[in-house]
Order: sequence, then structure tokens, then C-alpha cells
Amino acid sequence: MKPTLLLLPGLMCDQRVWQPQIDALSDAWDCRVPDYDFADDLGAMAEYALSIAPDTFALAGHSMGGRVALEVMRRAPERVLRLALLDTGYKALADGEAGEREVAGRMRLVEMAQRQGTAVMGEDWVQGMVHPDRLSDSVLLGEIVEMIGSKTVATFERQIHALIHRPDATDVLQAIRCPTTFICGSHDSWSPLSQHQEMAEQVLHSRVVAIEDAGHMSTMERPDAMNEAFWQWLS
Repeated sequence: MKPTLLLLPGLMCDQRVWQPQIDALSDAWDCRVPDYDFADDLGAMAEYALSIAPDTFALAGHSMGGRVALEVMRRAPERVLRLALLDTGYKALADGEAGEREVAGRMRLVEMAQRQGTAVMGEDWVQGMVHPDRLSDSVLLGEIVEMIGSKTVATFERQIHALIHRPDATDVLQAIRCPTTFICGSHDSWSPLSQHQEMAEQVLHSRVVAIEDAGHMSTMERPDAMNEAFWQWLS
């Protein structure tokens, strides 16, 4: 029986964000991607992910999915054999002006989705989600926007609520004992490489891998480099 690799998608993402890794790894790993679009809380997303997983598994989370992965670690660290956190973060919403700016930016996108639909919102949002050199890659951008556009406005509202009300996971990071790799696009402006280095400093024997010439959507932008990083992490 193949070991299980649980792949947690981020905000407005689904299996497509992981498809290059699924294609590369599925001969050796049972790859599972939970659909937690029903949830407006990261903890509820984590509980659902645990419900579709076997007793033990490898775990990877991208963006919001990385925060869900940390909630999995908060609840059942003994079940996770190894952990990869991609293009993500761990802190709660900042106090004061910084937090207000984040909420305002997120709500601008929610209001755009409410008025014009999730695909139009995705076309706006994707401009800052990929490496600047990839903005002319119509195939890549089309795949990302199609994925975002397949989600409902209600799903977007729920997931934004979950992110605004996210818990701080500093204590979770410091308690991790399984082999852990932090992977990040070298030009991720949403969740920068420095943030992953900061997280790695809190996790014993962890490592950081930069995916060169990639932004926030690193799994889709540079699939070959990401697949190589996954093989190294899983071996």
C-alpha cells in the first residue's frame, strides 16, 4: 500500500494547484486533496482534512493551506510523518494599522467578487500572485483564473473570514518534531522568503528551499523545481 500525502490547497484553490506534484508523485504516493470550501474557520478545515486521512501521512500546505496544516499539527502532530509548508505564514492578524490595511485589502477583493464575480476578481488578484516575468504567460494565468473563477463568492467570503480570524501558530511551530521543509517562491510578495526563514528558525532541524523565479503560486509557476523539492523532502 502506498503511503498517503495530504495536500492542502490555499485560498480559492483546489486540486489544480497541486496537479504538477500529483502527476509526478502519484506512482509512489496516494495523493489526497481535501475540499473544505464549506468551512469559515481554519480549525474546521483541519478537522475535515484529518477526517479523510489515514492514521499517519505526510502533509503539505500551500498559502492558506499552510495555515490549515499548522492547525492539523496543533490537533494531531503524532499522525504527521513529515511536513512541508509552502508560501505561507503563521502569525495572527496584526494589531492596529497593519491589520486594518490587510482587512481592507481583502475586503476590496470580496466586494469585487460580489459585484463582478470570482473570475473577474481573480484576474485582478493574480497580477500580484506570480513572478512578474510570468504575467505574459497566458496559459498559466488562464489556469489560475479559471480555478479561482470556479469557486463561489460564498466560498471566498468564508475563506476570507477564516484568514482574518486566524490564530497565531507560534506555539505550534515551536512544538514540531517531524522532518519539516519550508518552500517558497523567491519572489513571493505575499508570503516572502524571509518569513519562511523566520518560521524555520523556530522548528528544530528544518530547512528552507527557495523556488527561483517564482511568486506565490510556486507549485504551478515552476512545477519541475517544486517537484524536485518535494522528492527531496519526501525521501
